[in-house]
Amino acid sequence: MQKKILFVSNTANFQKFNRPIIEWCKKQGWLVDYASAGEEEIKGCDNAYKLDLARSPFSFKNIKAVKQLKKIITENHYDIIHCHTPMGGVASRLAGKDFRKNGLKIIYTAHGFHFYKGAPLLNWLLYYPVEKYLARFTDAIITINKEDYERAKAKFGKRTKIYFMNGVGVDLSRFAPLSAQEISDNRKRLGYAENDFIISVVAECNKNKNQVFLIVKLPELKKQIPGLKVLFAGKETLPLARQKVEELGLGDVCQFLGYRNDVDVIEKISDICFSASKREGLPINVIEGMACQKVCVCSKNRGHNSLLKDGENGLLFDLGNPEQMVKDILYVYQCKTEAERLAKKALEDSAQYDVKVAVDATQKIYDEVIGGGTAV
Repeated sequence: MQKKILFVSNTANFQKFNRPIIEWCKKQGWLVDYASAGEEEIKGCDNAYKLDLARSPFSFKNIKAVKQLKKIITENHYDIIHCHTPMGGVASRLAGKDFRKNGLKIIYTAHGFHFYKGAPLLNWLLYYPVEKYLARFTDAIITINKEDYERAKAKFGKRTKIYFMNGVGVDLSRFAPLSAQEISDNRKRLGYAENDFIISVVAECNKNKNQVFLIVKLPELKKQIPGLKVLFAGKETLPLARQKVEELGLGDVCQFLGYRNDVDVIEKISDICFSASKREGLPINVIEGMACQKVCVCSKNRGHNSLLKDGENGLLFDLGNPEQMVKDILYVYQCKTEAERLAKKALEDSAQYDVKVAVDATQKIYDEVIGGGTAV
């Protein structure tokens, strides 16, 4: 009998992270459906469903989304629901819990719990009780960093299976180093000079990604780095970064590229791949930068800490110490030999995050959950 799987996330854009495992499922002959808020086209699936699903946990739209999911599940008799994103996970488990007695398995990939070491008290009061309650209706929780894995084992391990895997994977055939000549050629094609010092920031522009943390220090960096360019690649959901750039008169330094399908090229021509995120699970953009043999300069949080060791394969700074960030960027600019060492080690360490590894790990989890195996 043909297996059926439903992927759920609150944003359709999240499909890009699921695409490798979706392709694997299709090769196995599975029927693959996707449900999301439907703000963009879903590719590679048999059926795409639009939900009235909101990112905010306080939106009444999410109640309607649960009812919509129940109807979809009733009509299609899935073997697995694999849900992602906080509200995608909540809605899926509430909708699917009564179907588990008929054999439905529900898997939730936590891309970074909102309750973490150092998180605001409100996060613990709001998100932790919800996750604890929903764990009983979850057949497996997949975590992608060690802090979340240890916490999930301790807090939810008696209610569900807990797995750890190194993220959703990166296509290392696409994100790979270029030669010096190829970098020069691509810079010229995109309108950048060979001696420009380029910092790429690949992330949605919002409060958590915290682009303003870098922007406010750019006047200081601009004085010491001729040809400084900062490329912001990502959807602008909040205008905070752009407003700060205009306020500081940094239009000659900063470029907002919007959502791009060629972020691999942007990262390959960069000197630094940067992130000042307040919270991360296991950030794909940093893995991509590592795989492109770039120095990643990032804030300290559980996701970045899982990928980078300060001074070994990248540089980490504390968000309470912006001057350290400035020193790290200048270190990469001034110390070329050391920068090359960091970038080379980053490339070596990126191999474990290959998408093939992630697909194999997910396949094993599916087999164990459907077959009733033991969590790892």
